[in-house]
Amino acid sequence: MFTGIIEGFGEVKKLVQENDNLHITMESDLTPELKIDQSVAHNGVCLTVVEIEKNQYTVTAIKESLDKTNLNHLGVGSKVNLERAMKLGARLDGHIVQGHVDQIGKCTQIKETGGSWYFTFEYDAAQKNMTIEKGSITINGVSLTVIDSGISNFSVAIIPYTYEHTNFHQFELGTVVNLEFDVVGKYIAKMQLLNQE
Repeated sequence: MFTGIIEGFGEVKKLVQENDNLHITMESDLTPELKIDQSVAHNGVCLTVVEIEKNQYTVTAIKESLDKTNLNHLGVGSKVNLERAMKLGARLDGHIVQGHVDQIGKCTQIKETGGSWYFTFEYDAAQKNMTIEKGSITINGVSLTVIDSGISNFSVAIIPYTYEHTNFHQFELGTVVNLEFDVVGKYIAKMQLLNQE
């Protein structure tokens, strides 16, 4: 379980394909605090630490993760948002994030206004995910509040701190991002669907 509050960056140092799996070696200031078998969210994708060496660690992404997330867009040098699993009893500063990406989205508009930024994203509505105005959304692991909610698009406002301390500052038009929709909303949508059957 995560909160969507990013702790730092990881930089991709090595990518090794093994059958359908991708081994991703990262360098991060968080590495000394990690342990083997620990869960870490990478751009919002929960992955298990399988190896640690000095200031680098390795995680493995399976085919399911590669097919449904932007991990297959990573290259050596890519910056990745990192968050370790939340501690029981700690403050929940973001919202409940599972680290299970629902689908990818694409950045379609970036607008700077007086020191903050507005980002608009589109996603495939056929997958039955949805946003609501002032609801929560996780983008590349970052907990954010939805504005301008549409059927297959939405916007978020980014303050300077978030812009600099996440990989939002690298986004361009067309950037592919990981989306995890609010788990409470997903349960409500599922209940409504079951009630209709």
